[in-house]
Amino acid sequence: NGHTGAVWCVDVDWDTKHVLTGSADNTCRLWDCQTGRQLALLKTSSAVRTCGFDFSGNIIMFSTDKQMGYQCYLNYFDLRDPQQIEENQPYVSVPCSESKITSAVWGPLGEFVIAGHENGEINQFSAKSGEVLRKVKEHTKQINDIQTSVDLTMVITASKDNTAKLFDSTSLEHIKTFKTERPVNSAAISPIMDHVRCTVAVGGGVNIVFAVFFHAAYEEEFGRVKGHFGPINCVAFHPDGKSYSSGGEDGYVRIHYFDPHYFEFEFEG
Repeated sequence: NGHTGAVWCVDVDWDTKHVLTGSADNTCRLWDCQTGRQLALLKTSSAVRTCGFDFSGNIIMFSTDKQMGYQCYLNYFDLRDPQQIEENQPYVSVPCSESKITSAVWGPLGEFVIAGHENGEINQFSAKSGEVLRKVKEHTKQINDIQTSVDLTMVITASKDNTAKLFDSTSLEHIKTFKTERPVNSAAISPIMDHVRCTVAVGGGVNIVFAVFFHAAYEEEFGRVKGHFGPINCVAFHPDGKSYSSGGEDGYVRIHYFDPHYFEFEFEG
């Protein structure tokens, strides 16, 4: 307990000691994972949309929404410096006046953050200076989700333009495109197999939603799994690659197990 508004983002550091959360109550909070005790409170002028620990767990980033006359900012704090936390003063704060950040993840080695924007752009922001290192615009509409591969060499984006796209996380080179008939809310990369999973949000009528599987190399759809009765907002593979979870607007988190060799899907939850 602690937040007084919707919690938009959650991240856990590498050794599961600390949890970082961002909320519509205009705060980003650091928690002790074992006890639930609040360790730090960082106040902002607008809702916190994305947050995350770098690979070391020492640096955190979070972005704020463009709302109520305030523009979007990407903020970096060093948790090893108590003064930054006490004074609520990030060591780098990057204004994003053109288009707000809608999703963000850390890149390899914690050198930069990869951010997706409302206008479909993807930017790399330096963790040292905040400068834009690289910028690409392969999507035509808002990016809803960004996730990394298990080795952080690739990222996948999910967009309202009915596509998910695979990029090299360092160069931001566009590698593959996975097309669907509906806006894509979330996408994830299997840690053990050459396939990508994206979820399709269906609007209007009876919202029977499918999780769609694509082959990462051939860009071909090879399977769909249904279960949710409403848009799927988030998906993730289990680290062993033998199952995945999805959270939907039907009020359920569902865990699906499948045969990793023959893709024979089974349902639980």
